[in-house]
Amino acid sequence: MPELFVDVLLPIAVQNLFTYRVPSAMVNEVALGKRVIVPFGRQKIYSALIRRVYNSFPDPLSLKEIQSVIDEHPVINEIQFTLWEWISEYYLCTQGEVMNSALPALLKLQSETRVMSVEITDTSKVELTENEQILLSALSEKNEMTIDEIARLLNKSSVHQILKKAFDKNLIILSEEIHQRYKPRKEAHIRLAEAYKTDASLENLFLELEQDNRKSKQLDALMIFMKYLFDDSERASVKKSVINNHKDVSKSSIASLISNGILVEFDVIVDRIPSSSSVLNKPVKLSNAQKESLEQVNLSFIDHDVTLLHGVTSSGKTELYVHLIDKIICEGRQVLYLLPEIALTTQLIVRLKKYFGDKVGVYHSRYSSNERVEVWNHVLNFNSSDDQNRSQIVLGARSSLFLPFKNLGLVIVDEEHDQSFKQSDPSPRYHGRDTAIMLAKIHNAKTLLGSATPSLESYFNTEIKRYGLVKLNERHGGVQMPQILVADMREAKRKKIMKSHFTPELINAIQEALAEKEQIILFQNRRGFSNYIECRNCNTIPHCRNCSVTLTYHKLSNLLKCHYCGYIENIPAACSNCGDFHLEVKGFGTEQIEEDIAVFFPDAKIARMDLDSTRTKTSLQKIISDFEERRIDILVGTQMVTKGLDFDRVNLVGVFD
Repeated sequence: MPELFVDVLLPIAVQNLFTYRVPSAMVNEVALGKRVIVPFGRQKIYSALIRRVYNSFPDPLSLKEIQSVIDEHPVINEIQFTLWEWISEYYLCTQGEVMNSALPALLKLQSETRVMSVEITDTSKVELTENEQILLSALSEKNEMTIDEIARLLNKSSVHQILKKAFDKNLIILSEEIHQRYKPRKEAHIRLAEAYKTDASLENLFLELEQDNRKSKQLDALMIFMKYLFDDSERASVKKSVINNHKDVSKSSIASLISNGILVEFDVIVDRIPSSSSVLNKPVKLSNAQKESLEQVNLSFIDHDVTLLHGVTSSGKTELYVHLIDKIICEGRQVLYLLPEIALTTQLIVRLKKYFGDKVGVYHSRYSSNERVEVWNHVLNFNSSDDQNRSQIVLGARSSLFLPFKNLGLVIVDEEHDQSFKQSDPSPRYHGRDTAIMLAKIHNAKTLLGSATPSLESYFNTEIKRYGLVKLNERHGGVQMPQILVADMREAKRKKIMKSHFTPELINAIQEALAEKEQIILFQNRRGFSNYIECRNCNTIPHCRNCSVTLTYHKLSNLLKCHYCGYIENIPAACSNCGDFHLEVKGFGTEQIEEDIAVFFPDAKIARMDLDSTRTKTSLQKIISDFEERRIDILVGTQMVTKGLDFDRVNLVGVFD
């Protein structure tokens, strides 16, 4: 067997690749893009990605060996490595940092230090601190604990110094263990045992059960199972939960049929992402202006890899995208549809799935880690000859750039001007729009940038003919552009005609919109109830201990919160500086707008859309669907409501300050 060596990429902020020797038993398993377990340093163990494989090294005995190969097939392809190298060079970071950002959390194995106690024959000879006594007492019951568990036990943020001293005293030993974190979802199914698959054997089985009165319930359960099986000629098994939940079946009778070898229970791996309806709509017919713009986009793609679509709001850019996507998937290629905000993604999922069904995959942080791994696997296993490809079209935020596309044909970057495409922290500090353009270039694909207010740099690139430019200046259906009114709050305050934070003009406009059964959006770019609280006596304002910024008052949770690091503090009973009990709220956020507007319009249905009200995976979708279906009259929100959402019945938008 020839000797092999691999260069691997580790998820650490070091520029170099690291070389390891491949044990002879694993020579046939290693390949570019597979994950391997490697020792690093004195005690650390990492999952690394194979970047290169070769068969000679000057000093092979000086190398450590890889411990195991995780994957049967590569999880990363050469195109992704090329993109990672470009990001590393262009955005001045290491490839390990890119790897950390690119891979879903559950595809990265975690190295977790486990702590175990050493058996001590004479404890009187060892001087133990209070923390060490607590630790050893806990380890005597649990045998081993993780560092996180110990930190919670001792109620300390860091326990490394405690563990180091305990290790030096030979009280504990440390071990590194690797845990495979992704677990596919499994569903219990039952099928008929092989011995009963012929008509004769099945008939004998029914006769046997009929003759034994004690087995009447088993007979009933088997009959119901067979009914489910024969309802679909292609079905070879039935979900166990379906049978167990049937009103005429007892769980014990199913268990007996399984234990007697009549039925066989087995697990089936299923998708966490549910299938869409099989009835799909065809892309809608375009208006004359849209048709003309679509033709111009296709002509622009002949001479330019990147085209900017400058379309005014409500011009129907999304319908153009649908027609372009339809063309690409008919060619058997993949599409990436990038959006700056999860709020936009939520609304577009419903629209695109009407046209393309399960071919649409969604990839963003609100999806669970397991769901993201499954989208990753769908993209990785894409086959251009398969009509049933899931996630052929990926709709997502900037992180979806890192998916393992094989044959990308089109990248759409909607709202390309939005600053949310820029990753500011941690490294890599990449720009999603610019990285998308590079990804498309690597795939020889086309990029369409869409915006009603293009960024200066993109517009400049059209001026120097680096990008193509297509304009769509007509709103769909001949809708007029909105009228914009500015209300002078300072003058209204001077005349004392303000109602809380609302000018008379805004109050009147809301009344008119509600009278006409129209909807209203109110935008205030600060969540919480008020900007801060202040002592009336000495003007002291509570600040974040970590960030030195004022803490925002949240009335609903009755807490002061830092919107930068997440630091939380209880509302003080008195001023920390002078002890005065008179603390006043200053400024206003979405919570206060929601509370005040309900006073002026008690019959209106009001909801709030900000980070606090959309923390769960489904809450954002529920607010958007409720607003679309007219179950909400007034929607109060932060930037989330300004990101290009499309609602038919919105007649008024109020922008505070």
